[in-house]
Amino acid sequence: MTKKGKTTDEVLEKVRYSDEELQMFKELILQKLEVAKIEYQQLKAAVTHSSSNDTEDTSPTFKVLEEGASALSKEEAGQLAQRQYKFIQSLEAALIRIENKSYGICRETGKLIQKERLLIVPHATLSVEAKNKRD
Repeated sequence: MTKKGKTTDEVLEKVRYSDEELQMFKELILQKLEVAKIEYQQLKAAVTHSSSNDTEDTSPTFKVLEEGASALSKEEAGQLAQRQYKFIQSLEAALIRIENKSYGICRETGKLIQKERLLIVPHATLSVEAKNKRD
């Protein structure tokens, strides 16, 4: 026990990540954000530009079959683009949490999210413990 009645483990328990750790997470997130934005632009292009792989010079029967497949792949690309956009928003929100030094703190338990989890899912707002309780 220490002077204030807390155990040594409680005194040593971190309440937030250090500025150096936050900078490391920021660099990781910025890298992921750059890749995510490129992928999002590619997905958007797949949805909006239909003439690049069109079948205008092929037989009418083949064209009907291709249009059906094209519509399906456009729908899938649209769904993927929506997911990618949401991912980008989550990464940008994580950058804001880094700036206000609340990054890595579970929004349900108030405890630090494990560093290993944040390295894999840098936009996480829940600890593994809190996430498992929800599922």
